[in-house]
Amino acid sequence: MKFVSWNVNGLRACLKKDFIASFTALDADAFCLQETKMQPEQAELTLPGYQLFWNSAEKKGYSGTAIFTRVPPLSVSYDIGDEAHVGEGRSITLEFERFYLVTVYTPNAQSELRRLPYRMAWEDAFRAYLMELDARKPVIVCGDMNVAHEEIDLKNPKSNHENPGFSDEEREKFSLLLSSGFTDTFRFLHPALSGAYSWWSYRFHARENNAGWRIDYFLVSDRLQEQIVSAAIHPDIYGSDHCPVSLEIKP
Repeated sequence: MKFVSWNVNGLRACLKKDFIASFTALDADAFCLQETKMQPEQAELTLPGYQLFWNSAEKKGYSGTAIFTRVPPLSVSYDIGDEAHVGEGRSITLEFERFYLVTVYTPNAQSELRRLPYRMAWEDAFRAYLMELDARKPVIVCGDMNVAHEEIDLKNPKSNHENPGFSDEEREKFSLLLSSGFTDTFRFLHPALSGAYSWWSYRFHARENNAGWRIDYFLVSDRLQEQIVSAAIHPDIYGSDHCPVSLEIKP
């Protein structure tokens, strides 16, 4: 089964930049989006064979997630079961027979880390939510997690230390999530591969120079490790400041 995750940084804009061609070429069984920045009725999207699930932010043009799946889920739920984190459309969970699929758009700590306290509260609530799911059946979680975990995961770690997405606090929360029973699939298969990034600033020709960050992930419950077939990043696909990432697992 193949999964794709992509922060499209505004789906309406991405639709004008060959989204459908990229979607078709990637040929995923489940395609997860973050930062859709729209309500479903704001774009005409026809994807034959797929069911479409949306969690849009209350604030127009902000945040939002979606999952398009050609495998019908057993159930669908939105957000993470904590009233403090409702309204920004940050997560969707699909239940399948053998696992849960969760897509997430993790809150950004913002400049000068002014939203870091909220980010820390989110991290604790999200980890608790995933662990609750994991107690029932294995979990596949993907999305823009807004953190480069280790120095290998961004081009300029020293100059970015304590910037949003590379603060000690955010990195420690990600380590805690992994130690709670989850595997970073890309690092599991490519432990020492450098220069592998999923986001680049629009400034300073960052993408052209591959001065990027790996902040988009597929994590799986540790007990799914043996089912991982591939975990890839697709920097050749444009349309957003992020590129898609993918995961294939054995049935």
